[in-house]
Amino acid sequence: MAQTALITGANRGIGLELCRQLVARGDQVIATCRGGSTELHSLGVRVEEGVDVTSDDSIAHLVRRLEGLPIDLLINNAGILNRESLEHLDFESVRWQFEVNSIGPLRVSHALVPQMGPGSKIGIVTSRMGSITDNTSGSRYGYRMSKAAVNIAGVSLARDLAERGIAVALLHPGYVRTDMTGGQGLVDTDEAAGGLLARMDSLSMDNSGSFWHANGENLPW
Repeated sequence: MAQTALITGANRGIGLELCRQLVARGDQVIATCRGGSTELHSLGVRVEEGVDVTSDDSIAHLVRRLEGLPIDLLINNAGILNRESLEHLDFESVRWQFEVNSIGPLRVSHALVPQMGPGSKIGIVTSRMGSITDNTSGSRYGYRMSKAAVNIAGVSLARDLAERGIAVALLHPGYVRTDMTGGQGLVDTDEAAGGLLARMDSLSMDNSGSFWHANGENLPW
């Protein structure tokens, strides 16, 4: 059965590939981004540009443009990665990663939940770099801290939305070759996106609030 899916950060990388795969399986896609791309527009999806997940006004304007359209699947994909070390800490960079990676998904989810009914699902693309147990190498302060923060936000959403029948998943896509990683990685965007969608398909109220690798592995907090 076709769903209506909304993806943030949809103009490139994993977000673009999520849109491509959702369209291929027959879903209706709303692709949101700050600025579109030729590749995104070529998919024939509904593109909503000028969407800034750090702005209350921007997200409120998006909600007005959607005019109460029911949303079955929300994937909070927009994110940034900066590379701080202890020797080279930029606290403004750390703060900005919290704005995009932690507060952004909460802001978008909060705004769109009224358009989601029982059986709807929310996915938050996070990272195993937000796992405290898995942190064996240190560094990347802003990214690690912001992803740990969005993990706990996702678990709280899962608890708060349970009585509405809305399930929430925290999803690590893997080490993906994208612009964010400088083209480095272990998997390509098509494999990562396919894994993320498989996890969303298997998401239910029974496993809501779980932290998964795209390959199906349960990750430690």
